Amino acid sequence: MAMNQKKRALGAWITAIVAIAVCFGAAYALSGGPARPVPSPLTGVYLGKGKKCVAPVSVMRRDHMQFLLHQRTLTVHEGIRTKRFLLTNCVDCHADPKTHSVLGKHGFCASCHEYAAVQIDCFSCHSPHPQRLTAESAITLAPQHSRLAEMVKATAITQIQSDPVDGPQ
Repeated sequence: MAMNQKKRALGAWITAIVAIAVCFGAAYALSGGPARPVPSPLTGVYLGKGKKCVAPVSVMRRDHMQFLLHQRTLTVHEGIRTKRFLLTNCVDCHADPKTHSVLGKHGFCASCHEYAAVQIDCFSCHSPHPQRLTAESAITLAPQHSRLAEMVKATAITQIQSDPVDGPQ
């Protein structure tokens, strides 16, 4: 009698293993074959003006938020302004020349954050558009806001005079 129970248990195990193998085989067949590489979130996205970023790509992908938070702490809490990780520099470099923004369907920031299912809250306060506008481009972008154009022009002139080596920030 003990031998029959052992045969039944062995038969149950073999049946379970065959069933699992069939399930895996079916899943593989339905998936379309071997795993394919995941498409890059930056396909068709303008990557930037510069030849290289302020840090290696792998570091920026992983730690850019920490850099921005550290920059915010230095600037807002301690009054120290450094140029390396300024959000405005990121936007100035990575804004799409067609849309003049890092947001939107093919925006540099939006494409990766949508891909990673991460909400971007930087631009609820900060502009997603380059800040280094000339007075002429400000007038072209917003002709109905002549006061705005005057302010941009005055600010640009002040910045150029105060920092003639590096230009406006």
